[in-house]
Amino acid sequence: MVALEAIHGPEDLRGLSGEELSDLAGQVRTFLVDKVSRTGGHLGPNLGVVELTIAVHTVFDSPRDRIVFDTGHQSYVHKLLTGRQDFSGLRQAGGLSGYPSREESIHDIVCNSHASTSLSWADGIAKADQLRGEGDRFVVAIIGDGALTGGMAWEALNTIAEATDRRLVIVVNDNERSYAPTVGGMAHHLSTLRTTDGYERFLDWGRAQLQRGGPPGRLAYGTLHGVKKGLKDIVAPQGMFEDLGLKYIGPVDGHDIVGLQHALSRAKAYGGPVIVHAITRKGNGYAPAENDEADRFHATGIIDPDTGRPVATAGPTWTGVFADEMLRVGQERGDVVGITAAMLIPVGLHRFAQNFPERVFDVGIAEQHAVTSAAGMAFCGLHPVVAVYATFLNRAFDQVLMDVALHRAGVTFVLDRSGITGDDGASHHGMWDLSLLNLVPGMRVAAPRDAATLREELREALAVGDAPTALRYPKGAPPADIPALERVGGVDVLHRGASQDLLLIALGSMVPMGLEIVELLADEGIGTTLVDPRWVLPVNPELLTMAAEHRLVAVVEDNGRAGGVGTAVRQRLDDEGIDVRLRGFAVPQEFHDHAKRTQVLERIGLTAPRIADKIAGVLASGRGRTNGKVRPLSPDTVRTTSPVVGT
Repeated sequence: MVALEAIHGPEDLRGLSGEELSDLAGQVRTFLVDKVSRTGGHLGPNLGVVELTIAVHTVFDSPRDRIVFDTGHQSYVHKLLTGRQDFSGLRQAGGLSGYPSREESIHDIVCNSHASTSLSWADGIAKADQLRGEGDRFVVAIIGDGALTGGMAWEALNTIAEATDRRLVIVVNDNERSYAPTVGGMAHHLSTLRTTDGYERFLDWGRAQLQRGGPPGRLAYGTLHGVKKGLKDIVAPQGMFEDLGLKYIGPVDGHDIVGLQHALSRAKAYGGPVIVHAITRKGNGYAPAENDEADRFHATGIIDPDTGRPVATAGPTWTGVFADEMLRVGQERGDVVGITAAMLIPVGLHRFAQNFPERVFDVGIAEQHAVTSAAGMAFCGLHPVVAVYATFLNRAFDQVLMDVALHRAGVTFVLDRSGITGDDGASHHGMWDLSLLNLVPGMRVAAPRDAATLREELREALAVGDAPTALRYPKGAPPADIPALERVGGVDVLHRGASQDLLLIALGSMVPMGLEIVELLADEGIGTTLVDPRWVLPVNPELLTMAAEHRLVAVVEDNGRAGGVGTAVRQRLDDEGIDVRLRGFAVPQEFHDHAKRTQVLERIGLTAPRIADKIAGVLASGRGRTNGKVRPLSPDTVRTTSPVVGT
């Protein structure tokens, strides 16, 4: 038998027997449970694709043949087979990404984690290969059945079917789940295929029987073959794929390496677009995952590998606070409904769904549809709550703008994982939403600073019936409730210094950092008024009044610098002719690698010492409204060499 440690690339798999490959699959499973249980990560999806990934790498020749994953969280086995076996830093600073990464390997193509994109990537690669005279290269798109609920995948299928000579193999990893069980008509169709006794075996039997009968039999078989589509619709409804012009092979046992190799080899020999339908089990081979009905260990924290139980007791989370308050709202208001894009548990709608199943709609990985469907519900008098990760709202911007905002629909968007999320890297950071929503006429956005303000602002949002609203909050645990000294015109004043040197506007989860900045500046004789706007867009006029009373205004936010709240405040100050200097501190418009949230903030200079030092420098130089007798913070106070982010 071959040890996993001896596999340095796909070429080391070739020539291994089926028995050796099956033994290797067992080693991979043991490795995944051992390593991922120590770091956290997408354990269940990868346990489900062990044999499938091995088979793909034995039949196709990566990197000459390109393999695209949809989504990339199912690529851990691929990493192992392409020479990346140090999982000690998985999803940590300096360690392996939880998704494919071109910086790690030439075997990786698509780095993002947004679903339903693989077929468009594969289509483009296949077209380019053909135009460049490299049409003998294959593209393999491994797409989960959950990703097939996204409309973009079907747009791509429609195009892929146009060319019958492009070497494109689509492997449907059908485990009936994305995060949770896959929903919708596509899911029902695949379920029918899973439970249909083999059409191909029936047709092979019929061909053999009829062709033994000489010319009459062959004529009968020709007639039978001519009504192939009709027969397929009766015996097995894979005709939907073939109606698009795509050859269909399957269903295939996704945990039978030899069977998978046979199916993939047939697809490879066909020479045109082919769908291989593989039936897999998420969490396969690891009892704790198999027995987890909620999501089969889709994504775990650090766990005991023997029991699958978390090592640390989970505390309160922003998502949990939202989940509890949504349930209370549901008990009070029958018009409130929830919409999710295949993420019922991750976004906290599961408790609402348990109590009001008829009032929650999981549309699959289809954010555009979710938003426009919400507009229709609002038109009929309901108040939809569309709960998604902040980064995934990017996919539905046109619908937010033209279907919801244009029609003044009372829809509330709840944006989980806003700001810097950390472990999942560039495609998961929710640093774009404020910039996008700032463009939407009539949109009102709140950023709660703690659990109490989340509950309060959710109810305020649900009270708005003639315009869209949004709440944004980060991943993780909220701080202890931070009381306000007073509320002035809707703005919470959290601290008033002895003098009015600085108006510090801290958004939502950045308020604790704002309190640190206040203390650092007070040590240097700088008086600060710290405020939480609560509703951050559009800019509250009260902030302009306050700004006019201070020498300098600073805005601290965890959104991108371009087009965020700092930009909006500056524009309003200019509009009103208020002559006060403003410094914005936000996230640079770059793609930021995976690391803990605190590490990313440190790396980009978005920390209390760096910001306080920059503010002190501005005031000391007299670049505020008037000169002041303050000095920059000492080097001992500034505990990082990262470049400060500010304008």
